[in-house]
Amino acid sequence: MTELMLALIVLVVIAIWKGLRIVPQGEEWVVERLGRFNRVLMPGLNLIIPFIYEVRYKVTTKDIILDVPQQEVITRDNAVILANAVSFIKVSNIERSVYGIEDFREAMRNMVQTSLRSIIGGMDLNQALTSRDRIKAELKEAIADEALDWGLTVKSVEIQDIKPSPNMQQAMEMQASAERERVALVTRSEGEKQAIILNAEARLEAARKDAEGQMVAAQASAEAIRLIAEAVKENNSSATFLLGDRYIQALQRMGESENSKIVALPGDIVSAIRAIVGGKG
Repeated sequence: MTELMLALIVLVVIAIWKGLRIVPQGEEWVVERLGRFNRVLMPGLNLIIPFIYEVRYKVTTKDIILDVPQQEVITRDNAVILANAVSFIKVSNIERSVYGIEDFREAMRNMVQTSLRSIIGGMDLNQALTSRDRIKAELKEAIADEALDWGLTVKSVEIQDIKPSPNMQQAMEMQASAERERVALVTRSEGEKQAIILNAEARLEAARKDAEGQMVAAQASAEAIRLIAEAVKENNSSATFLLGDRYIQALQRMGESENSKIVALPGDIVSAIRAIVGGKG
């Protein structure tokens, strides 16, 4: 009898020991009764009936950080960029999180990746690289409803990095270099054009000044001829003297020329000059 009582006491102690469950702060445990959901154990000391009730899942109630791996995404203008994200979620319904989806962590990663490809695929390259806040807002909105069905709350989604792929980045650098060369060529051509215009304007101004100078010289020469003509009317001596002086200067230049070997002079220079002006000997 004593041995039976001792055995019963040991069984009771083992049952109590197996039935005692201490749930740590930040976790909630799912209890099943004969394979069906029964209840959720809250943090602290809990007692269940062993063999009939069993702790099946231990779920954290802390914020969960899900790192979404980097992936290639094709934009609307067929550019390839690399993007990755991080999502902060929290289990808000224990029963849905363990029975509504096989692995809510993996499901959330896949959903974030799929939604991210869809959102960026509707943008062109420049929009995708400069619209982080817009992508983040649309991404959170896209996954929030589905996450709620799985007993999850999406607290935040952040875009960690978004950049062109190496090949795309190389193509962009080549395009930027070509654009810089084009701008430099346009600037140089514009400078040459302005130089040509300024040079032409300078030549035009010089020609105008030269024409004005020639016009002034012609007017002065005409005035001199007019004065000489008036003087000749009254006295041929002035014309004779002027022509004689010019005649002598011309003969002097001919004598100084290297090509001139013999200079013929008239016997009567004065008579020759008078004959030119129409005077009498």
